[in-house]
Amino acid sequence: MPENGNGATGVIHDIGYQRYEGVRLGRGYSARSLFTQSVRGAYGLGRSAWAKVLPIGLLAAASVAALILVVVNTQLPVEVIDYVGMASTFTYAATVFVAVVAPELVSVDLRTNLLSLYLSRPMTRTDYALTKLAALATATFVMLGGPMLILFVGMAFSTDNGIAGVFSEFGGLLQGLLAAAIHAAVLASLALPFASLTGRRVFATGMIIGVTLLTAPISGVLQALGEGAGRQLAGLIDPVSLLNGVDRWLFDGGIFDVGPYGPVYGLGALVIIAVGTSCTLWRYRKVKS
Repeated sequence: MPENGNGATGVIHDIGYQRYEGVRLGRGYSARSLFTQSVRGAYGLGRSAWAKVLPIGLLAAASVAALILVVVNTQLPVEVIDYVGMASTFTYAATVFVAVVAPELVSVDLRTNLLSLYLSRPMTRTDYALTKLAALATATFVMLGGPMLILFVGMAFSTDNGIAGVFSEFGGLLQGLLAAAIHAAVLASLALPFASLTGRRVFATGMIIGVTLLTAPISGVLQALGEGAGRQLAGLIDPVSLLNGVDRWLFDGGIFDVGPYGPVYGLGALVIIAVGTSCTLWRYRKVKS
């Protein structure tokens, strides 16, 4: 029996606690679990019906639009819109999507101080930030790429050129999915840093939407009134127009002409991804836990 400072003796009771001797799954498992949970949460899975309304509604609306495009494209001699065109057209909807979903992924954790639980072990701040960014980009990619798959199935079954037509549609699908991946990465890198600034979802959503609302009219006026290089470079101001410029450069898609400045739009997209990722990492290094 141990003896305390007063000479009295005490008793150590065995209350049955044992050391954990099983497999420790580590950082990778923690990051994968957080990623899966975040992607599910982006679409409201496992949450209330109200949380599913907007993300599932946007995905459903885009899917219905894809079905309509199948009918229209098969009835006309030329395609009204292709896979890359779908990415360009649905970019505004994707912007609304990230504006609503990004605060759901990170603002709640900030407001309720759940970050300290995630970081207890073995996940690091960098793991958390990059996982949330990847989850938002993946959820956005699903929102853009899902309707493309519907369009592909419809067009592949209705082609008049046999297997050659199917392969042609598959090539277009691959281009569309690559465009969707670029759009998703840029929009996620733009939205998550703003969402991580506050624990209030409404404020975070307002900041993200505000970026588009403030820059789109300026870009539109410059495109309408400008001439030459000024008009072709005006899309760099607006994230949605910037992505359309990337589509025009890489896939000959997009909505407006960027002239010889396609590489500038590509560089602009890379800058947004790099700066957005860096800002997210910096933000979570400063968050108290």
